[in-house]
Amino acid sequence: MKSRISNWTDIRAFLAVFREGSTLAASRRLGVAQPTVARRIEVLEHELHLSLFDRDTRGFRPTRHARALYPKAEAIEAAMTALEAEANSLATPRPIRITAYSANFSPRANKIFSDFSARHPHVRLEFLPTQLMLDLEKGEADIALRLTRSAPSPNLVCRKISTARYSLFGSRDYAKKHGLPTSPDDLSGHTFVTFERDDVPTTLHDWLACRVKRDQILLSFSEFELMHAAIRSGVGLGLLNLKLVEQEPDLVRCFEPIDELAAEHLMLISSEAYKRPEVRKFTKFFAPRYAALFKPHSKT
Repeated sequence: MKSRISNWTDIRAFLAVFREGSTLAASRRLGVAQPTVARRIEVLEHELHLSLFDRDTRGFRPTRHARALYPKAEAIEAAMTALEAEANSLATPRPIRITAYSANFSPRANKIFSDFSARHPHVRLEFLPTQLMLDLEKGEADIALRLTRSAPSPNLVCRKISTARYSLFGSRDYAKKHGLPTSPDDLSGHTFVTFERDDVPTTLHDWLACRVKRDQILLSFSEFELMHAAIRSGVGLGLLNLKLVEQEPDLVRCFEPIDELAAEHLMLISSEAYKRPEVRKFTKFFAPRYAALFKPHSKT
């Protein structure tokens, strides 16, 4: 006759009695009544057609059958523990992880995040500000607010926000001392600062490096904020996103936006994350409101 185990509780009882040496000690460990533990052992022995413990006044002593089955029972216990942990993880609401360059988390964007959270308090948002391109397809983030000059992966859900435009900027102090160039062909006699690092596309740096002498570039920063600060302090001229500097009256644009530097401003969503109802709900709420911030002449 084949053995058949019908209840995981019986395995737990077996392990507890094996480890503790009595049904009384096992009941304390399991938090159940002693008769319940004894009954579960009897049921398991009946289902297995095996005697698992020798009973005497000193307690329950494992038989050779019990010692042979114990490692397998431990493996079942480990599998059940892992299953319960995974189920709990799946049942726990996951945050929506949003990555972008830190300037994208502006006060106006943060108000949209706050408005969404007020309407959906059960949905958590987690922000990952970075200049790096986190891989959505590998699960490094759920949503990215990103500027790109190449087509995104077709595996990502895409919402266009705007077209980002760039030009050369300088501080008013720099303009008073040195004047400003009037076109991309009028860069001689000026000094520049730039942004350059190996793990971020160098499109802006390359545009500048091709048009000026090496000694005209005074400083090259690996953090965009530092380059921005250097332009603001009058160290040199630099390429900046028009929308990100529109609220800085101390910065002056040198000439019209440079068409070849234009980039698509996209909201990209992992296809796996987009299966989650809360991510779709957030996308529908956030995308049009965020895009409105980048429309020409939007209020600041």
